[in-house]
Amino acid sequence: MNQTNDRAIFEGIDQPKLEWAKEWLLSTKKLYINGQWVDSAGDEIITSTNPANGLINGSFQVAAPEDVDRAVAAARAAFDDENGAWRQVTRKERAKILRKISALLLEHQAEIATLETLDNGKLYTESYKDDVQEASDVFEYYAGWTDKYYGENNPVEGNFLSVTTRDPIGVCAQIVPFNFPIDMAAWKLAPALAMGNTIILKPSEETSFSAIRLFEIIHEANILPPGVINLVLGAGSVGSHMSRHMNVDKVTFTGSTAVGKQLVRDSADSNLKPVSLELGGKSPNILFSDAPNLDAAIERSFYALFTHKAEKCSSPTRLFVQRDIYDQVVNRLAEMANSYKLGDPFDPTTDQGAQVSKKQMERILGYIESGKEQGARVAAGGERDLTGANANGYFIRPTIFADVHNKMKIAQEEIFGPVLCVIPFDSEEEVVEMANDTIYGLAAGLWTGDMSRAHRVANKLQAGQVFVNRYGCYDVASPFGGWKQSGWGKEFAIHSLASYTKAKAIWFAY
Repeated sequence: MNQTNDRAIFEGIDQPKLEWAKEWLLSTKKLYINGQWVDSAGDEIITSTNPANGLINGSFQVAAPEDVDRAVAAARAAFDDENGAWRQVTRKERAKILRKISALLLEHQAEIATLETLDNGKLYTESYKDDVQEASDVFEYYAGWTDKYYGENNPVEGNFLSVTTRDPIGVCAQIVPFNFPIDMAAWKLAPALAMGNTIILKPSEETSFSAIRLFEIIHEANILPPGVINLVLGAGSVGSHMSRHMNVDKVTFTGSTAVGKQLVRDSADSNLKPVSLELGGKSPNILFSDAPNLDAAIERSFYALFTHKAEKCSSPTRLFVQRDIYDQVVNRLAEMANSYKLGDPFDPTTDQGAQVSKKQMERILGYIESGKEQGARVAAGGERDLTGANANGYFIRPTIFADVHNKMKIAQEEIFGPVLCVIPFDSEEEVVEMANDTIYGLAAGLWTGDMSRAHRVANKLQAGQVFVNRYGCYDVASPFGGWKQSGWGKEFAIHSLASYTKAKAIWFAY
């Protein structure tokens, strides 16, 4: 991987720490259990590959079932010990810990962003500005909630006082996906810690290094008692063992709908622990011909999908365009796709990095072939990028499929890659029906200058968040989560705190 010397283009952010990362990655990484870096009880090693060039990044040990048991036991002891160090941490001190983690993320921003890009293939600027920055913001935000999530005084009848308290739920198993590894870790760690829980975190086996580095940084800062946070590494079987564990009180997972369903079954077959799920999406984005700024709407619709190489669950993958502007929109999208530069994600002139793995690339290419076979028209892309050094990586040209029918496989199944389906429509009623014709309900968007229509359509769309005249508005103060098979529960805001607490009604007679 070549590090650019053009500091002017990287103005405003730190340079990548490639030489540092090369040294850091020389050692095989261990598990973090009960405040110590420990060897796995097994002998399995996972080797990580840089998706941009096919070269080996580094390796880490895989947790055996007994390692998961050790991590759960450590978290259990730290949580249950009434006289332990974690129980003695006040809410105000908890807030200081979260703010310290927020500051540490920014202090080590270039290191973590470099590891994220080496592991995931996304642009360094995306890792730095989006992922690590937001992770820091999330810890800062939840620091403010440690002493503000109140119980309730219940208006009961009779000579009674009834109050509801909120207690930490206990030992939390948290499973993080490959697309936003450090960001999603923060989404789960911060609210759980804010409410006083203990944690076992498992990052994706494809992108574990940024989480490992975060745990190193927290360990070096000596700000959490042993057992409060634990890190286990490995594939899906590790997560399944966590979700089946009788001493785990809660599971939270971000990833595919199929895996989410399996985790629910695991929970049901064990202690019926609550499960929070942020799953797949096939989000509709509706472009009416009266959009207030058509050029801006087209550009935003394009970038909302193709940034982070479109490995995003809430991406607007189905673009419904009113027929009288359809050709204009398709042509403009194709121009933008054809002008995209794919390549070295550490090159600041690159527009799109590599898909996370060979397996993911081949999966996306399979969907592209399906679209062609079912009669969709390739307006741009539709192939792997094999030009120059890209031939050694997992690059796919941004693909625009025109004349898509909403029942096609590419319009119904989550592709999780740089493929946009453009579907024409005539009437408002028709497009709402098509938009809702999916098993998913994570996000939706619409563009119109008619505010009556905006309210009407937004209320009819079956999605956990609806964006009007600007697709993709995210803030930690606003809940994020889907309907239907896009998940259970909400991330962000006050809503995530409910999933990390348990309610207790206490009655007093007088």
